Amino acid sequence: MKRGLALLLLAYILSQFYRAFLAVLAPDLLTDLGLTPTDLSLASGIWFLSFAAMQIPVGMALDRLGPRQTSAAMLGVAGGGGAVIFATAGAAWQITVAMALIGAGCAPVLMASYYIFARVYRPAVFATLASVLVGLGSLGNIAASVPLSLAAEAIGWRGALWGLAGITILTALGCWVFVRDPDALTGPARGSLLDVLRIPAMWFVAPMLLVNYAPAAGLRGLWAGPYIAEFHGAALVGPVTLAMGVAMILGNLLYGPLDRLLGTRKWVVIGGNLLGAAACAALWLVPVPPLAATVALFAAIGAFGSSYAMSMAHGRAFFPPHLVGRGVTFLNLCSIGGVGIMQFATGPLFEAAGGGAAAYRVLFATFALALVAGCAVYAFAPDSRD
Repeated sequence: MKRGLALLLLAYILSQFYRAFLAVLAPDLLTDLGLTPTDLSLASGIWFLSFAAMQIPVGMALDRLGPRQTSAAMLGVAGGGGAVIFATAGAAWQITVAMALIGAGCAPVLMASYYIFARVYRPAVFATLASVLVGLGSLGNIAASVPLSLAAEAIGWRGALWGLAGITILTALGCWVFVRDPDALTGPARGSLLDVLRIPAMWFVAPMLLVNYAPAAGLRGLWAGPYIAEFHGAALVGPVTLAMGVAMILGNLLYGPLDRLLGTRKWVVIGGNLLGAAACAALWLVPVPPLAATVALFAAIGAFGSSYAMSMAHGRAFFPPHLVGRGVTFLNLCSIGGVGIMQFATGPLFEAAGGGAAAYRVLFATFALALVAGCAVYAFAPDSRD
């Protein structure tokens, strides 16, 4: 299991990289291919929606085929193929197609790990294992900041994407060789997505997952790049996104043990997301603060917006063994789908507001209000403890 989980971790690092790298490559893509911020918003949103759309079939595949075949095949064919298309792209539609394929290829890797955690390890440590995996996987955020900037300068953004395509395909081959499926379940129980939806707690947990990752992912994956370039200079895009990526890693690691320390999952998630909403609200009120304050607020949004694994642990506690695959992928669909919807929405909102500081104020207001609304629904969810 250890070598297999190490390969799945590497695959998840790639997944985190691919959802964040457009923010750093945005200036090059705008110049070389004539893309607009709306084009980038569409491409980023397509990655998340493609990722989300695959969660239902991924859940079925995990329960029936297991994590090895599911993760290796999709990452190698769709993920590696999408990276190749991106490296050769000459127009906006090709970037969009590439991002859709990469999103589909990355769709199973985290859920394959969570499936193994849920089937092999004690329920009480699920939140900690899940948070550590997401925290370490967020090294992909780090790689998609200053290191990517340096690589793009040295060999060009196309050269960097060719290298990533190779790494993605090799990682998929490693998953095929080293990932081990948990022992098969005994008994006739199969279950379906409808059985997941019949669990009452899902109707309160799912809305929280729909919004809790969207502000952090939206800023880190797309809007941080154009924002920093416009108001503080393109040279600072890499360092600022690096700081936000580090904050997201630390946030995941800090969230991990809090359910066992405080005896609650629900209130850990609510408290963290309200603090994230406060950081978004501060940028809503003052959309262009000094650089130090901007970095601090972006880092706060990243850190407090890292409650994903804790929310997943909250929901996972309600799933019987035969519904684990479908259950965790349904919750992941809500999370990643929420990011995709937000990315699609923010592009037109930005254009309608006319660009500049006024448009960014609209974006930050949208993020803040979404988090507050999610917390309001989630407050009615039953808590879960193992």
